[in-house]
Amino acid sequence: MGPKNTICIWYDREAEAAARFYASVFPDSAVQAVHHAPLDNPGSRQGEVLVVRFTVCGIACIGLNGGPIFPQSEAFSFQIATDTQEETDRYWNAIVGNGGQESECGWCKDRWGVNWQITPRTLTKALAAGGAEARYAFAAMMTMRKIDVAAIDAVRRQGH
Repeated sequence: MGPKNTICIWYDREAEAAARFYASVFPDSAVQAVHHAPLDNPGSRQGEVLVVRFTVCGIACIGLNGGPIFPQSEAFSFQIATDTQEETDRYWNAIVGNGGQESECGWCKDRWGVNWQITPRTLTKALAAGGAEARYAFAAMMTMRKIDVAAIDAVRRQGH
């Protein structure tokens, strides 16, 4: 029996490719199962990949090939906590470099339209601290695409 709660992500037709990509990039990630449509349906034909069970950083997900009717938006994103600039760069570059695109404030979008926040823990800690530290970190973040860990650390020191 699987987990009680699973995130379901709607894809047009490439849920399996997306899941395999995520499994190749993120730790504690894997593709568990690929299920094919037992009958023709509005999103796929009998025998085509319908549902993919996978995990991203230990979080259970289902990729549903439902067709183009519900495109991705920033209303849903994965937020991946990072500890170093190297780790931040690795995930960011994997997503953007595989047909994705950069956005603002640590957000990027993969080639399937799924949104990701690649978020260094130093930024999360600065925002949680409140006061001047949070204001300085937030202002710095607002000028960035990929988060610069050293720059956030520097403004955190100013806010103390």
